[in-house]
Amino acid sequence: MKPTLCLLLVSAVLLTGCARRYVITLQNGMRVTTVGKPQLQDGQYVFKDTKGQPGAISSGRVREIAPASMAREPNSQFLK
Repeated sequence: MKPTLCLLLVSAVLLTGCARRYVITLQNGMRVTTVGKPQLQDGQYVFKDTKGQPGAISSGRVREIAPASMAREPNSQFLK
């Protein structure tokens, strides 16, 4: 009983770490939050948004891609 419970807990912890959120900041300042790291394919970043819908943004429109925990705030003094 205990080994099964431990295995389930470890599995749950590992699986929750896989769905990492990223923030794509565009040249015009707009931000898009994604689930998982966007992948560059044929000059576009392909991703899934927070609702699970697929999306793509031209790489020329992207200023920054960063994990949500490290993304800069739009009005940050360090943005300059």
